[in-house]
Amino acid sequence: MKITVLGGAGMMGQGIIRDLLSDRAIIDISELRVPDASPERLAALKAEFGADKRLRLSQLDVTDAAALDGALRGSDLCVNSVPTLAGHQMRIFEAALNAGTHYTDLGGLGTYTVKQLEWRDRFRDAGLCAVLGVGADPGMSNVICRAVADQLDEIDSINLYWAAELTGPENPVLVPPYSVSTVLAEYAHPSIQFHGGKHVTCAPMTGVETLDLPEPWGRCEFMYSPHSEQLTVPLAAGIREKGIKEFTWKLHLPHREHEAWVGLVKAGFGEFDDPVTVGGVTVRPLDVLNAVIFRNIEKNADRIPAQDSHEIHFAIGRGRKGGKPVTARCEVVVRPNSLYDGYRDAATSMNASIAAQLLLAGGGRPGVFAPEEFFDIPAYFRELGKRHFEVRSNVAPA
Repeated sequence: MKITVLGGAGMMGQGIIRDLLSDRAIIDISELRVPDASPERLAALKAEFGADKRLRLSQLDVTDAAALDGALRGSDLCVNSVPTLAGHQMRIFEAALNAGTHYTDLGGLGTYTVKQLEWRDRFRDAGLCAVLGVGADPGMSNVICRAVADQLDEIDSINLYWAAELTGPENPVLVPPYSVSTVLAEYAHPSIQFHGGKHVTCAPMTGVETLDLPEPWGRCEFMYSPHSEQLTVPLAAGIREKGIKEFTWKLHLPHREHEAWVGLVKAGFGEFDDPVTVGGVTVRPLDVLNAVIFRNIEKNADRIPAQDSHEIHFAIGRGRKGGKPVTARCEVVVRPNSLYDGYRDAATSMNASIAAQLLLAGGGRPGVFAPEEFFDIPAYFRELGKRHFEVRSNVAPA
């Protein structure tokens, strides 16, 4: 198999490559192409993985249509790990179709999900498969929602949550959990949730809900944020027919980091694409913030303490089974493990690798799909177990 990971030298792309090249692979990868815009990041990848003869590193500007086509042509799969809010999603999506390659991406808060799903017939007619949003959230989160839905005969609601916690010394440096634009959008942009059997728009940082979780998370305050799960899960075949009236997605970041992102939004960085002029030079706030944050990380690298990251992803479904009210729950816990050394976000990048491999292993059913429509639940959960993700589910009387 030949796979192209666009933006593969970026934060998530590096992890996808690391997992694809590991001994966990369930497909035979003969060539792994890594086109990326950054020569510095490519050089770092070469230093780490250059001995692997399957790796093909190249510099690429995704706005160059001919170069993009050349990067994709002949590949069995395009894994798009270019940050979605960079604005290239539909260009890359169409390029994969034109190049005759299957496609996956990391979702990007659902910014393009609905538009991409409208291309279902075009991919089906071309005999190609596209699965959208295949990281941890979205991606794995969609799969656990399907696992919950499959335990219910009738569904009143499914509520989806993600909580992260850091343990260890306080970090004096702000280190983004993923791309800065994504975090800012989660805090500053309205979200679409599913209430009363229809999609409604909710203001940023609303829907606040406090839940008591096991340590190290403890008492967590969750809030709505824009994501793709709520755009697809309640409309999926086998879920919509069960009468679902509510589907929500909420997140919780570690308390101190949460305060930092709230402060940046209050300062105006939520409008990160609207340019400002400083001293006669026009710049995007996002570019300035990215430069400052990563300069600060590099400058203060020796002050960044070792911290352990703990994640819990869980869905709670309420409805009926056998005519009796029940609550179904499925959760995935990601605890510190030496396997994740070298990953910025192991959950996201490992899940993107899992999705890519299961898609190719299954031959790629033609069409465009959300994860809850595509993946076999037991097969997916087996891959999570190989990566030391803890999967638990239960059904209890309501």
